[in-house]
Amino acid sequence: MLKRFIFIFILLVSFHMARAAYIFIPMDEKQTDHLKAYGMTYWVISTGIPADWLLNFRGGSFAFPFTDIFEKECRLRAVSYQVIADVQYQKIKNEIANPEVNQEVVKLEKAPKIAVYSPKTKQPWDDAVTLVLTYAEIPYDVIYDDEVLQNKLHLYDWLHLHHEDFSGQSGKFWASHRHQPWYMEEQRENKEIAERWGYNKISQLKLAVAKKIKEYVVGGGYLFAMCAAADTYDIALAADGVDICSREFDGDPMDPRAQQKLNFENTFAFQNFTLERSPMVYEFSSIDATKDHGILHEQTDLFTLFEFSAKWDIIPTMLCQNHTRVVKGFMGQTTAFRSKFLKPEVLVLGENKALGEARLIHGTYGKGMWTFYGGHDPEDYQHIVGEPPTELSLYPNSPGYRLILNNVLFPAAKKKKQKT
Repeated sequence: MLKRFIFIFILLVSFHMARAAYIFIPMDEKQTDHLKAYGMTYWVISTGIPADWLLNFRGGSFAFPFTDIFEKECRLRAVSYQVIADVQYQKIKNEIANPEVNQEVVKLEKAPKIAVYSPKTKQPWDDAVTLVLTYAEIPYDVIYDDEVLQNKLHLYDWLHLHHEDFSGQSGKFWASHRHQPWYMEEQRENKEIAERWGYNKISQLKLAVAKKIKEYVVGGGYLFAMCAAADTYDIALAADGVDICSREFDGDPMDPRAQQKLNFENTFAFQNFTLERSPMVYEFSSIDATKDHGILHEQTDLFTLFEFSAKWDIIPTMLCQNHTRVVKGFMGQTTAFRSKFLKPEVLVLGENKALGEARLIHGTYGKGMWTFYGGHDPEDYQHIVGEPPTELSLYPNSPGYRLILNNVLFPAAKKKKQKT
């Protein structure tokens, strides 16, 4: 505690001595490490010093008051930066303030406390979000079913759902991996947790967790999910009170009228989808568009980010900040979301219009917000179970990974009423 006090004191003294200068972090092609730039900005606001996010200005650049400590940290993290005078920075802000320019300055004030919902048996190939948080040096806590059911979500501003199957079908890995040690260990862990909380089935446990997460969002939390965690989350909510698991997963047959009993009013993003009933098929429902992709399409698999009005649609603009509007696609158990199954109020941030699919979607629910991102690993096109984790030092400028980190930072933004 004393060391932290001394650090903050030195930081504040340095800040007041040099407040006529700013550190400007470009986020266009001039940036050597886009991913660590997010971590640098997160670290600055975690010290109590606000930072500015310059939306649509040179790829969504960052700026904060100059101190020797901040400059040294930029160098240590190998983040490209410039030291500019106050008058130079004021000129940039004046340019951005022009009503004819699609740019905006957003103040980042409070570093969000981050939780990653992840099992203890998580494999190193499992999750792109934990990889990029670790690489960017952004701190997070790992929580799982126990913590959720113990009502600890309120301690966090941002929650990421690990590559999880909330439908209770164990990732639909039964046909291909049921004899693998990692699969059996995951089954054992989930059954143990279910029994501890008085549930007879894993599907009942996951539904209870999904409903707790829904309460978290309703109360004002931010939810981010990738790959199968996105569609199975909504599938679980739609199937509240309905047995959608075949005998292989829970010991008894699926409700023969499971499809007809789905309640789409319970879901965040999807409606009118059809369940995949066979335990032998590595798929959950008609939401996913993985069948339209494959290794032969890798060079042409792209999606486009929408450009929103930075001054009016602030949140979607933050979520789409990047140094390119065209992002290379990547597969996963859930690769993309078929647009015809989206609810009309869902905001599409990135899409492949030719294929009729959305890759990045966003919405509000109650007082909170959610973002779903299709695909597993932005720099591993055809992810295969058992592959080594992606080495992000080889992809420091990844546009696909930037879309994850946009979600990490936007809860830090100064709350202001949306103009839409």
